[in-house]
Amino acid sequence: MGCAVGPDFRTPPPPEASRYTETPLPAETAGAPGTGGAPQRLVTGAKIADEWWALFQSEPLNALVRAAIADSPTLAAAQATLMQVRETYNAREGALLFPGVDANASATRQKVAAATSSGAAGGTIFNLYSASVSVGYMLDFFGRNRRELEGLAARVDYNGYQLDAAYLTLTSNIVTTAVREASLRGQIAAVRDILANEQRALDLTEKQRQLGGIGRLPVLAQGAQVAQTRALLPPLERELAQTRHLLAVLVGRFPSEAGLPSFDLDSLTLPVELPVSLPSELARQRPDIRAAEALLHQASAQIGVATANLYPQITLSGSFGAASTSFRDFLGGPSAWSIGAALLQPLFHGGQLQAERRAAIAAYDAAAAQYHETVLLAFQNVADALKAIEDDARLLKAQAEAERLARESLDLTQRQYQVGAVSFLTLLVVQRQYNQARLALAQVQGNRYADVAALFQALGGGWWNRESGSGIAKTVSAK
Repeated sequence: MGCAVGPDFRTPPPPEASRYTETPLPAETAGAPGTGGAPQRLVTGAKIADEWWALFQSEPLNALVRAAIADSPTLAAAQATLMQVRETYNAREGALLFPGVDANASATRQKVAAATSSGAAGGTIFNLYSASVSVGYMLDFFGRNRRELEGLAARVDYNGYQLDAAYLTLTSNIVTTAVREASLRGQIAAVRDILANEQRALDLTEKQRQLGGIGRLPVLAQGAQVAQTRALLPPLERELAQTRHLLAVLVGRFPSEAGLPSFDLDSLTLPVELPVSLPSELARQRPDIRAAEALLHQASAQIGVATANLYPQITLSGSFGAASTSFRDFLGGPSAWSIGAALLQPLFHGGQLQAERRAAIAAYDAAAAQYHETVLLAFQNVADALKAIEDDARLLKAQAEAERLARESLDLTQRQYQVGAVSFLTLLVVQRQYNQARLALAQVQGNRYADVAALFQALGGGWWNRESGSGIAKTVSAK
């Protein structure tokens, strides 16, 4: 009815950027031998699967994500909040778009004081029966009610996208944490292998000392090297335990009763084809961008509400009822009715209404700036993830080569040391170089898997392809 004052919201246009990084990325990353070394291809415009974590080809990981989706308190809280704002919308929709109809009935027994009664000296006692039906409705000539509902619908959209964001964050955190566990297990295995080799070298050195071939100093130096390597295990084991605890909480379980599967890098398959959304599509896929857009929509609607408050408000009312001192007369007696209309025209409020409208406009400008910032940060996230995928592939190739050369150097130096061709100090230096190369290789191997999870999270995770997706914008804003 009538027009709706204030601006009509329009979805912001897609970003004009044609790519994510300053320079084009290669279509395929570098490859390296060993775990996590497969070259990866970036497929621009390909569809992002809703269960993207399945690309790691790990059924235990898939089961863990499904369990988290079913039992996560984070998702339960987000779903309950969404239900709350939906019902708030429904309540206000009924109050603003439809007339209010109320029925009232009463039966009382009264005594009127003698001084005011024409009856006996003791006063008059009588019964009074009454019943009425009243109707009230505010005409929405200037669209205040519709703008308020528009803002509430945008708020529902916001909470729907917050639920999608919680879903994306939860699934990404589970995958990242599982990859972190696998990486830590790889580092621990590397340290234990190194420790076993160094212990054998210590045993050999001790035998040489006992045979009189060397003095005590090489034994002490090798023993110190073994102790230093052994000292690397407790921090890694502590971090592994904390990672397992985090994984249990993400799944909605207590750490003491989690019963979670174990993950190592060999149980995960590095995805070789990575879909990359077009820059023009990113703003429609990231739930945080869609949530910022919903807040912008809500701010736009609030301008309409503040503007409509400057215009007249017309309220219609009516009632029909009856009253009688006798129940028999009340049932068949005369009735009373009324019909009325009220007009409220703001005249002077000390500048309050105009100030509220200016405040609503300023809030819209702030929401627009926050939306723009969210889009910029989203593009930064994708650019960072893409660059990490490229750089970590090259780093793994270089680190794998460094580990190979360090291993060959250590083997050669150990043979030379056994025949007395090099000093024990030289052997220690080469051992430390190999230890560092081996640990760095295990870390970089884990980074490649983590890069995949970071990319899918930055691109939005494919939540819009879920059959059980929220669909909030379609089901609420269309009302």
